[in-house]
Amino acid sequence: MSTIAQNIQHIMSDIEQVQKKCERTRDSVLLLAVSKTKPVEAIAEAIQAGQLAFGENYVQEGVEKVQYFNQNAPDTPLEWHFIGPIQSNKTRLVAEHFAWVHTIDREKIAQRLNDQRPAGMPPLQVLIQVNTSGEDSKSGAGEQEIFQLAALISALPNLTLRGLMSIPENVPDYDAQLAAFQQLAALKIKLQEIYPEVDTLSMGMSGDMDAAIAAGSTIVRIGTAIFGARDYSNN
Repeated sequence: MSTIAQNIQHIMSDIEQVQKKCERTRDSVLLLAVSKTKPVEAIAEAIQAGQLAFGENYVQEGVEKVQYFNQNAPDTPLEWHFIGPIQSNKTRLVAEHFAWVHTIDREKIAQRLNDQRPAGMPPLQVLIQVNTSGEDSKSGAGEQEIFQLAALISALPNLTLRGLMSIPENVPDYDAQLAAFQQLAALKIKLQEIYPEVDTLSMGMSGDMDAAIAAGSTIVRIGTAIFGARDYSNN
């Protein structure tokens, strides 16, 4: 068994243990393998281990990987999530190649993704990115903007609003992590009262996954713990 396969097995075991401890149903949390900066060979190893959902942060790099596996593994039901910031001039590539987008934080991006989604493709599954920490350096909508953005998205035929995503402040303390994630979970409940189809919370990474699951995360975004340290020299 490869190191990547062992890492996935270990993380899945951790997820199951936390789900059980929190009395959540098994398979209520999706492991999203964050494969940014990693070569297709590493992704192929993860696929061999049964991993099918991957998250990419850089548009061009992500599109190249989607195209590679469409050509080389056309029968493998991979699910590609875009989880990085989106510039207006890159929305078409995202709309044409990804199944999910986690990082919608303004109306202009939502509108462009809708307008540029190719005919014949299913609606793009989208999450609103929320700035829960209030840090100027973090992307994301504020609480009032969330509901305005949700109203627009729900009216767009080529987008399906699924929930919320956040990248909270990086703190090592479990209680502080849990409090930040519970804040996002409370916003999801408010959103769900208006849009019953909302069912997704994308929150939690390698260092705070346990707290995220305890707070109700349905997608955890794990990269380094699967693939090892990243090489940013080409980005």
